[in-house]
Amino acid sequence: MIVSPAFAGKRYAVLGLARSGMTAVETLLASGAHVMAWDNRDEPRQVLAGRVELADPVTADISGYDGVVVSPGIPLNRHPIASAAQRAGVPVIGDIELFALARSSLPAHRVVGITGTNGKSTTTSLVHHLLEKAGVPVRMGGNIGVPILGTDPLPEGGVYVLELSSYQIDLTQNLDCEVAALLNITPDHLDRYDGFAAYAASKARLFTMQGAGHDAIFGSGDAETAAIASAEADRRGLDHVRVVDGAKLTTLQKKWPSLQGPHNLQNAAVAVAIVEALGIKPEQWKRAIRTFRGLPHRMERVAEADGVFYINDSKATNPASAAPALAAFPPDPEPRIHWIVGGLPKGDDLDECAPYFGNLAAAYTIGDAGPRFAEILAPHTRVHRSEMMAEAIREAMAAAKPGDVVMLSPACASFDQFRDYEARGEVFRQIVEALLAPEEEEEA
Repeated sequence: MIVSPAFAGKRYAVLGLARSGMTAVETLLASGAHVMAWDNRDEPRQVLAGRVELADPVTADISGYDGVVVSPGIPLNRHPIASAAQRAGVPVIGDIELFALARSSLPAHRVVGITGTNGKSTTTSLVHHLLEKAGVPVRMGGNIGVPILGTDPLPEGGVYVLELSSYQIDLTQNLDCEVAALLNITPDHLDRYDGFAAYAASKARLFTMQGAGHDAIFGSGDAETAAIASAEADRRGLDHVRVVDGAKLTTLQKKWPSLQGPHNLQNAAVAVAIVEALGIKPEQWKRAIRTFRGLPHRMERVAEADGVFYINDSKATNPASAAPALAAFPPDPEPRIHWIVGGLPKGDDLDECAPYFGNLAAAYTIGDAGPRFAEILAPHTRVHRSEMMAEAIREAMAAAKPGDVVMLSPACASFDQFRDYEARGEVFRQIVEALLAPEEEEEA
C-alpha cells in the first residue's frame, strides 16, 4: 500500500468502511496517524476493533482533526457529516485527496486524471494499456479497479492513471494532475447537485487544481465541455489545452475490434492525446491500441470464429446505452449485426436504438421484454423469438456469415433471468465458448 510521512502524528476520521474507506484507514494507520473510524455495519467495525477509535464522526468530537475521509457514495448535500464537519472546521475529503497529499513522498511520478459523464472507464483502461505496452511503469485506480492507496508505489518515472467521478473530485482539493482529461458532460447525478451547471462545475474543478503548465485535454461534442476548455485555454494558454474529435483516427479505427463506434472513437482520441502528452510516440500507441480488448461487458470482444465477431455488451441496460453499440457496426455492405436483445425492460420502446435498425441482419429477442421488442423490430429486420440466451446464441451463430457480428447488447436490466449484468455477460461468454469449442478442437 501507499504510506506517507505526511500523515504522521495527524488525526483523521473515516466514515464508511467499504473498499476505499478501509484502505484509507490502513494507509493512515501505517503512516502513523490517529484514526477514528465508523460504519453502520458491525462487521467492518469489528475488523478494526482495538486499532482505531470506533466512533461516528457525525456525533463525536472531531475538533482539531485534519480531515474527515468519506466514501464518494455519501451524498454530502443530504448527509449530516457535512454540517458536522463544518461546525468543527474540519475539511471533508476522500481517498484521492489522501493520495494527493502523499505524492510528495513517493518516487518521482506523473498523474493522469480522467473524468466525464460517459466513457471514463474505457478511456482510463486504454491509457493504462497504451502506457503498459510502451514499457512505462503504470498503475490504474480511482473509480476503477482497486483503491489507489492500496497499490504499491510505482518506481521513479511511473504514471498513476485515475478515473475520477464528480463525487471524487468534490472530495479532492490538491490533485495537480500532469495531464487531466474531460470526455463529455451530459445530465447525470443531478440528485447530488443544485442543477446541471453545478454538476458541470464539479467536473471543471479537476482543471482548476492543475498548475498552469500542465496539460488539459477535452473531448468535443457538448457545449459544457467546450466552455470549460475555453476557460482553461484563457487561463493557461493554447499550448497546454487540446480539444480532440477523433477525425484523424477514423481510418485506423477499423483495425481496433474493441473500440468500434463513434463513442469509442472519441474515447480513443482522448486516450491518444493523453499518452502523446506523456511522450508516447505514434508508432508505439498505434501498435498497442490494436491489442486492447476492452472492459468486461462493455463492447467486449469475447471470441472470433470463421470471420464472425462475438461481442459482450451486457452493461447496455437501457436503449440509450445499446444505441452506440448498434451504431458501431454499419453495413459492410450488407447489414451485419445479429442483435441479442431483451431482459427486464426499463420502458416500452426502443426509440434511441431506432436510427440504427438498418444495421441489423437479424434480432433475437429474450426475456420479459422479448415479445414487445419482437413487435417493434419485426417491420425492420428478421426476428427470432428466442426467449432464452442459449437459444438466441445458437440461432445467431447458425445465421452469421464472415464479417458479421453476434452481439449481446440487451437494452434491458438483467434481473428477469440473471443476478446482474456481469452474470449475464459471463453466461454469454461461456455459451459462446462452449458452442465454438468443438469447431476449435476439430481445426486443431
